[in-house]
Amino acid sequence: MSYAPAWVPPLATAPIDAVVDLPGSKSLTNRLLVLAALADDVSRLRRPLRSRDTVLMAQALAQLGADIADHNPDDSGDPRDSRNSGSDPERPADPPPDLDWIITPRPLTGGVGIDCGLAGTVMRFLPAVAALADGPVRFDGDPQARNRPMGPGLAALRALGVGVDHPDPGSALPFTVRGTGSVRGGTVTLDASSSSQFVSALLLAGARFEEGVTVIHDGPAVPSQPHITMTVEVLRDAGVPVDDAEPNRWTVEPGGVHALDVQIEPDLSNAAAFLAGAMVTGGRVHVPGWPQHTTQAGDAIRDIFDAMGADVVLSREGLTVRGPDRVNGLDVDLHDVGELTPVVAAVAAVADSPSWLRGVAHLRGHETDRLAALATEITRLGGCVEVLQDGLHIRPRPLTGTEVATYADHRMAMAASVLGLVVPGLTVADVQTTGKTLPDFTRRWEAMVAGQPAAEPSW
Repeated sequence: MSYAPAWVPPLATAPIDAVVDLPGSKSLTNRLLVLAALADDVSRLRRPLRSRDTVLMAQALAQLGADIADHNPDDSGDPRDSRNSGSDPERPADPPPDLDWIITPRPLTGGVGIDCGLAGTVMRFLPAVAALADGPVRFDGDPQARNRPMGPGLAALRALGVGVDHPDPGSALPFTVRGTGSVRGGTVTLDASSSSQFVSALLLAGARFEEGVTVIHDGPAVPSQPHITMTVEVLRDAGVPVDDAEPNRWTVEPGGVHALDVQIEPDLSNAAAFLAGAMVTGGRVHVPGWPQHTTQAGDAIRDIFDAMGADVVLSREGLTVRGPDRVNGLDVDLHDVGELTPVVAAVAAVADSPSWLRGVAHLRGHETDRLAALATEITRLGGCVEVLQDGLHIRPRPLTGTEVATYADHRMAMAASVLGLVVPGLTVADVQTTGKTLPDFTRRWEAMVAGQPAAEPSW
């Protein structure tokens, strides 16, 4: 694969002062897409995120039979008359990102191949959906995706009677799910300590199983617990009864899935990188529309940056972070919010004291081994990072610019961009990988540094 030349992120010559309006949450968009495809009637997702991950999800569900169409929110016509998006995951912002998605459920059909890209939600959520299709469904993705754990999810499907063809049951992509049109369901025990997505996958499809599903986690603590809470909340919003009263045990009753009409919250994990701009420059960044209540893991960035010295204010208008004169190091457990680790590590690398980022051993199985990647790249810049059994110990040192590798990982590219604000000469390799969750990242980033609104592109 060939990449464009390394991107030169803008160096902040003054404290940032910007308003950053961000598109919808990837985690919510992809969960709601799955539920809408399994629903009893037509659903509407308002202001969904259109990124590589979400377009891959929409494309995969369309291959399985759902009709997914674009609809202008200002058009009073029948959403059923909207045109099919036919979206291309390599051009995720085409058509314009302000269109709603209208999802009309259809019978699930097999005989297709699903491109997962590097999207954990696609490769982990959709096998359970594919088991409800009327034929085989093959899954594959980017080369790096073949390193992401899939064994517990595939083993759980086999335990529920679903046929899965794979040369090595403990391995990852590629594999084929032999859909038969129905899944009996019942109780299944699995170890979800490598990814909470294995639990969410079964819960999202469980209402369509003949007996529903009870998922029991048996193993070390499940990471990213807020993501399971998010799954439970969207299921309940769709009228699906979920019993999560007992720790590490979730039950979804069989039955219908109600249609949804939902406006997607801004992606708070993507917002973390922009808020970090205020942290490292001693500036101010405001994100409109920050929810007062949310299940998004990214909401934890408020407490993290507060502990690092920021002035953090949540109001009806949104969230405002004012960075400190000197960033404090911190000792924090990020087990439930591991996706924030790269950006927090970037801020910690320019703090006035050491930091310990704990509880994130599971990041070794993400888009890349994020612990090793962060240690390698911050050290390359002159920092001092020790990889611990479950995290990182970061001792700040003066940093010098050079090219930062991103390992096809969007969070690594965002973390490098944060450092680029204060490290002259830093460049970011393969910044296009940010399109996985945030289209037009570089345009938005440059507008933030310039203190200008990021105008929507012309299409």
